[in-house]
Amino acid sequence: MSLQVWRIDCGAQTLALASQGGIPAVIYWGATLPAAEDLAALAAAGQADVTGGMLDANAPLSLCPEAAWSFPGQPGLQVAEADGRPISDRFALAAAEQAPGLLRFTAAAAGLRVTHEIAAEPASGQFVLRSVLVADRPVRLHWLAAPVLPAPQLASEMIDVSGRWIGEFQLNRTPWTPGARLREARQGRSGHEHPPYLLLPAVGATNTGGEVHGLHYGWSGGHRMVAEELPDGRRQVQFGHPAGAETQPGTRFETAPLYAAFSDAGLNGIAVANQRLIRALVRFPDPARPRPVHYNCWEAVYFDHRLDDLTAIADRAAALGAERFVLDDGWFGRRDDDTTSLGDWLVDRRKWPDGLHPLIAHVRKLGMTFGLWVEPEMVNPDSDLWRAHPDWALGPADQVLGRHQMVLDMGRPEVRDHLFHRLSALLGEYPIDYLKWDHNRLLPVVDAAQTRGVYDLLDRLRAAHPQVEIESCASGGGRIDAGILARTHRVWLSDSNDALERLRIQHDAALFLPPEVTGSHVGPRHCHTSGRVHSMSFRAWVAAQRHMGFEMDLRELTDEEAATLKEVTAWWKAGRHWRMAADVLRLDAADPAVTAEMQIARDGSRFTLFAALRETSAQILPRPLRLTGLDPAARYRVTLANPSDIVRRSRAPLALKSGPVTLSGQALMRQGLTLPWLNPAALWVIEAERL
Repeated sequence: MSLQVWRIDCGAQTLALASQGGIPAVIYWGATLPAAEDLAALAAAGQADVTGGMLDANAPLSLCPEAAWSFPGQPGLQVAEADGRPISDRFALAAAEQAPGLLRFTAAAAGLRVTHEIAAEPASGQFVLRSVLVADRPVRLHWLAAPVLPAPQLASEMIDVSGRWIGEFQLNRTPWTPGARLREARQGRSGHEHPPYLLLPAVGATNTGGEVHGLHYGWSGGHRMVAEELPDGRRQVQFGHPAGAETQPGTRFETAPLYAAFSDAGLNGIAVANQRLIRALVRFPDPARPRPVHYNCWEAVYFDHRLDDLTAIADRAAALGAERFVLDDGWFGRRDDDTTSLGDWLVDRRKWPDGLHPLIAHVRKLGMTFGLWVEPEMVNPDSDLWRAHPDWALGPADQVLGRHQMVLDMGRPEVRDHLFHRLSALLGEYPIDYLKWDHNRLLPVVDAAQTRGVYDLLDRLRAAHPQVEIESCASGGGRIDAGILARTHRVWLSDSNDALERLRIQHDAALFLPPEVTGSHVGPRHCHTSGRVHSMSFRAWVAAQRHMGFEMDLRELTDEEAATLKEVTAWWKAGRHWRMAADVLRLDAADPAVTAEMQIARDGSRFTLFAALRETSAQILPRPLRLTGLDPAARYRVTLANPSDIVRRSRAPLALKSGPVTLSGQALMRQGLTLPWLNPAALWVIEAERL
């Protein structure tokens, strides 16, 4: 059969594909090819040889590798009849459609049709890939991969992400070796333990230079990732729902979108593509409204809700610059601790005899809006809802509880209807402009219907109450992905308010998230999760790198601490109009004790540099810090934004201490910037304008 070829371009990358009658295979994924590139010649030049110890032909590494072709690795589809008999017929290409920014291929076999779609997402420069399986009778799906891409041969390692509660977004570097690296999040959310991201850096790639390919599976219910090197040396990457997540036979199944990016500017190129992707997905109720400074009362009062205490704290929050007051867990049912009342979304009249109206009226009088904590997907066995509907719980009746709670079966329409009416009633009675939507336990079973149900409930609430913003919180950062962010507006990155740990978490999360959706709060002087004590300056400046807020008992502040917090908050507000839309670029610091990043305005007219010292350096003096992303020929006026943090042991009369310094972009990127000496657990903030 004659060779067919296609290409699709987006941003700085090209995908080229070829087929000889079967499911097309990617023959090129990388930097944009010339418009006149001969794709047939490209396919021929990439043809693999055959030698001893092999079959007589290479099974294609197609968009859906097939076991029926004797493919030597993980197949892209595993499906069976409703009675369990496997289906393994070979697919033939039935249709190929091409339109500007879109390719769609449909292949057929044995009453099945599998469609692979590749679309260009111009706002981020990423490809969006999706697979759909349709059957002419009910079948059982064991595995369906999103369109499968070849991993680059120049990559010596892969970087994926793991983590835990109060330790999210840990980057793992794993060498490519023969065989498969399998990562699977089977606990019902995208997960602390393995968020759905993969980076494939070429040999020598850094934050600021080199080739990197990136993948992100946009699904909130867990996922399966297979990164496999075949015996013949070819490499493939597959993403899809967890194996067995489709628990019922059906006639139609589809993957979530798989986002694919390429960068020749190092990891930062992928970071910018991911940041812009999330910006394209998030739909704020009022995009022109500045991101408000939050105050959350959780680490101040926990479940002990008293109107006098909370109004006094609200007074202090407003005076320090807060613009949104969030009432956290403890306002409903008989919720004096975490053992009871989840599911009973009615105001506790013991604590709030007049409802939430007095607190909200006070908050609004202070010029702040009001937000409320909820955890709709969960139920305590000690609740009126569970006593009325024990059958609404997901999983077996004798399951192990998590935080004294069970999960509601969101696949059931009656459960979603009940939650919609309860939440809608709250939003109708009270002027609430923000919901902190939590998810504090893992699912007892793997079930894709659960995630589809959550999406449906969020979509209904968004349609009915379009003015309300929603934060995705899942024991901190346990559900952060493109799927949930297409329906929410902010993520709670971690339950750790330890500024030192936050610094690392949000720095690594910047590979995937823009600052305006990344919640970061100034925590208590004595951190509740680590026991550390940090200065107010360090806590405030770390929070000011992202969407800023406070989360502590503000009545504990000394006058000096309050003045520092107020000053940093005012600084954040003055620049949020551009920083919350900036590209965040991580720097390659010569000193491994330094964590540094830049926030660069989209038009390149200004930037802010945050350079933190996590621990004592091996050498005496700071090493020069090379910047990135600047115009080499432009001149920049560079100013130290926090000179009050200069310590007595920094004794030399450095230029930055006495005022602005003007340097070229070339000098800042090649020689770098020499900063004053600094104590550990502190940071410098540098502001710069292009002249």
